[in-house]
Amino acid sequence: MLYWALMFFIFAIVAAALGFGGIAGAMVGVAKICFFIFLVLFIVSLVSGLLGRRRPIV
Repeated sequence: MLYWALMFFIFAIVAAALGFGGIAGAMVGVAKICFFIFLVLFIVSLVSGLLGRRRPIV
């Protein structure tokens, strides 16, 4: 997911450099959405990993 966010960010920069304002804006929007989805999934997996750990009974 982070890969796709970075790809859309790079496409947005290239489109902005070429002067395609509408396309660059759309790519930045998609990159932001992908980044926030990745961030939420990362936090959920981090919390579930920390809460799922149990100490072995000795």
